[in-house]
Amino acid sequence: MKILILGGSGQLGNCLKRELGLGGIQYVAPPRAELDLSCTADFSGIIKQYAVDAVVNAAAYTAVDKAEQDADMAFKLNATLPEQLAVACQQFGLPLYHVSTDYVFDGLACRPYCESASVAPVSVYGKSKLAGEMAVLKHCEKGAIIRTSWLYSEFGQNFVKTILRLAQSKPELAVVADQVGAPTYAGDLAQAIVQILLTTKHSAPAIDVYHFANQGVASWYDFAWHILQRRQIAVPLKPITTEDYPTPAQRPAYSVLNSTRISQRFAVKNRHWLEALAPVLDKLL
Repeated sequence: MKILILGGSGQLGNCLKRELGLGGIQYVAPPRAELDLSCTADFSGIIKQYAVDAVVNAAAYTAVDKAEQDADMAFKLNATLPEQLAVACQQFGLPLYHVSTDYVFDGLACRPYCESASVAPVSVYGKSKLAGEMAVLKHCEKGAIIRTSWLYSEFGQNFVKTILRLAQSKPELAVVADQVGAPTYAGDLAQAIVQILLTTKHSAPAIDVYHFANQGVASWYDFAWHILQRRQIAVPLKPITTEDYPTPAQRPAYSVLNSTRISQRFAVKNRHWLEALAPVLDKLL
């Protein structure tokens, strides 16, 4: 089995490369110098060149606030690119595993979102990701769309690293307490994707939508509190509201994902977000 990874330099991409390597699975993750995803790419030629058996799309435009003024690029990377990729995968009969987001929901729910819940994104970023999902469902018959939430890792920039950095330079931190979700370690999502690849290597699944987020629920304030507590950092932490911290893009107030389906379908293991957080913080010492 040989896997093509798009977005190999990002958080999830780095975790995927590590997990595939540990599993003895071949992969290719073309660098930007070789494959610039901001330009139109010949995915059919790339698939043929590398002779891969499956494609994982971990590439995305993730600058949520910037997307409000840069909608063209957000839709190009989050909608047009997945569509072109899905068409190419269908041409070669390959499964496409496409990563999406909790931001396809409006955040008005009060219980974890199942895959069948109505989608209603409230930001350009969310709308572009939903358009990507719809394109993949339309053009590719095999694989999976995997929605996730609040990704962090030891790689790249993320909320965990931001809190640790600010705690070194600010006398007090103020963090939003009325947006609720599930912090998810990118390494756990990578393990889930590898588990799906291994489980279905002889018979790729029909394309469908799944959720994967670490178990449990937290606000951004809760997330920050546990980061500081684990590292024994005594910087005062103040809870604030979304109104206290206005941003160009609207965020879902509640975006907890129900991950039961993916666990049952592919025997994917999933742990509580607090259990996943501790070893990552240890790596960042």
